[in-house]
Amino acid sequence: MSADPLLQETLIKRSQQKKRTSPLNYKERVFVLTKTRLTYYEGKPEKKFKRGSVELSRIKCVEIVKIGGGNIPCQNKYPFQVVYDTNTLYVFAPSQKSRTLWVLMLKNEIQHNAGVLLKFHPQFWLEGLWLCCRQAGKQAPGCEEYNLLGDISRKPLPPIPEQENTRRPRPPPVPQDEDEEDDEEEEQEEEVVVALYDFPGMEPHDLKLVCGGEYVILEKCDVNWFRARNEYGEEGYIPSNYVTEKTSGNLVEFAWYSKGVNRNMAEELLRKEDKEGAFIVRDSSHPSTYTVSLYTKAGSGEGGPMIKHYHIKETQCTPKKFYLAEKHLFSSIPELIEYHSHNGAGLAARLRYPVGKQDKSGPSTAGFSYEMWEINPSELTFMKELGSGQYGQVRLGMWRSQHKVAIKAIKEGAMYEEDFIEEAKLMMKLSHPKLVQLYGVCSQQRPIYIVTEFMQQGCMVNYLRQRRGSFSLGSLLDMCLDVCEGMEYLEANSFIHRDLAARNCLMNDAMVVKVSDFGMARYVLDNQYTSTKGAKFPVKWSPPEVFNYCKFSSKSDVWSYGVLMWEVFTEGQMPFDQSLNHEVVAMVTNGHRLFRPKMATAALYDIMQLCWNNRPEERPSFSELCLKLSDVLEDDGFSSS
Repeated sequence: MSADPLLQETLIKRSQQKKRTSPLNYKERVFVLTKTRLTYYEGKPEKKFKRGSVELSRIKCVEIVKIGGGNIPCQNKYPFQVVYDTNTLYVFAPSQKSRTLWVLMLKNEIQHNAGVLLKFHPQFWLEGLWLCCRQAGKQAPGCEEYNLLGDISRKPLPPIPEQENTRRPRPPPVPQDEDEEDDEEEEQEEEVVVALYDFPGMEPHDLKLVCGGEYVILEKCDVNWFRARNEYGEEGYIPSNYVTEKTSGNLVEFAWYSKGVNRNMAEELLRKEDKEGAFIVRDSSHPSTYTVSLYTKAGSGEGGPMIKHYHIKETQCTPKKFYLAEKHLFSSIPELIEYHSHNGAGLAARLRYPVGKQDKSGPSTAGFSYEMWEINPSELTFMKELGSGQYGQVRLGMWRSQHKVAIKAIKEGAMYEEDFIEEAKLMMKLSHPKLVQLYGVCSQQRPIYIVTEFMQQGCMVNYLRQRRGSFSLGSLLDMCLDVCEGMEYLEANSFIHRDLAARNCLMNDAMVVKVSDFGMARYVLDNQYTSTKGAKFPVKWSPPEVFNYCKFSSKSDVWSYGVLMWEVFTEGQMPFDQSLNHEVVAMVTNGHRLFRPKMATAALYDIMQLCWNNRPEERPSFSELCLKLSDVLEDDGFSSS
């Protein structure tokens, strides 16, 4: 165990998955409470196999369960409940003293949690009903006031059924389905995942993944790393973004679905295929929705082949149906794709040739292995120089001769090194498909090395300038969306970039844009972090509260994002290129804003102006910006004809 237990005892838990309750649903488990989680194990205390775990931060309510005169088909007669996320864990203690100790200890540990319930259900959820209030919705509001810090014995408990003198006979046990009687194991409590990519395992404590293989999750160590078991009983750490939950609605098994492919990448793959009816199904910019990208030469005329983007829509009725054309509704997306592979039915062409993502290598991981942030410099091979900046030289390198990385050698005196090294441990946990991943640091020698994901196409502003005139409106909008999604993640994790600009965004070979150098500006010494005009911060990307009061926030990042959008839609122009920094300060203070780029629609320029509101609190969040950009993508006809 990773922490000393506060409590440990063999209790009984009730399966959360069974439709009905019987003695087979009640299993003895060794419960262990630490300062961070409640975990239960199968087996004896000296040799335990982990069955489940709940982080204390997710718990919303801990309270006794009133029996209400019903029968409990197990030897422990003192139930309590642990409500977390959308689940209720029922645990049965052997005595009232034991139950009181567990409930009070848990209540004490969760008293500062966010989202603690105001009301709870004092009786069981059983056979599709709350026994206390007869509500039939599992997530129905509670019916009794919950007192987080109150005395749990403030109200008399009902008598224990075995001790109750009653004239009524004990109710007969609920009949079971035959298959439930045979199933003695704790089914559905093990979370099974499918590997999306191969993972070789970098360290002895890692577990090798094979694409398509199934694995059981034993522990979710953090958002980036899980501990898992394979079919041979081998255990180890795996990156969470290399696996997906095994469910009937998961599309990963189909050749036509490509996870992680954006509009830019889809268009490039389809052009390379160059076949009438070539298509890809990919994630839409709106969460939990999908887009079909289709290549057609039919009716293209002098303009050449076209790529159409069709959103897969859903009906509002229950059960929901999926469709591309309203006349043709389907119960699932695979059925929809199968139909349109034989019938155009309003599409520019039939879906004839599924095009898969050609690069099968996995995404970046948060560090090379679980809790590995210090990298041995002897394991790095230095290759060609990629460039240099205010921090120092950047070179292409290899880690252990098998993993391409970018290595930044921090020149002496360029930054507050000790502060940065401490922050790097936290920054490594930031992991998102639209952020350049920090793999680790070499901090035991000088110069310090920062080891990050390698982005083949380099800086976005250079990419825009070198290919000026070749971009479609949709591809530019996709670049902005990529950056916005990365910034939405930073915002959600209360992380401020402080230097967001096109020069600090990088592109890979798949044409995905990722945000780089987030948070680095805090550790750069003033005499090094200067622009060519002598400013101590990037004036042309900064809002009034930054150049007047040095007040940074997510809202100052939003202002900078508006300028970045302007850079993208001018294909890499320098903002305020005819003005000195002190002139820009005066102009912005007096209400002057950058002009509307020729390639930007009125709706896109409206979004930029929202970002440049003088009042920080009136600027949109990055979450709101993502939705606005997605709406523009749909409303302005970028996505479909």
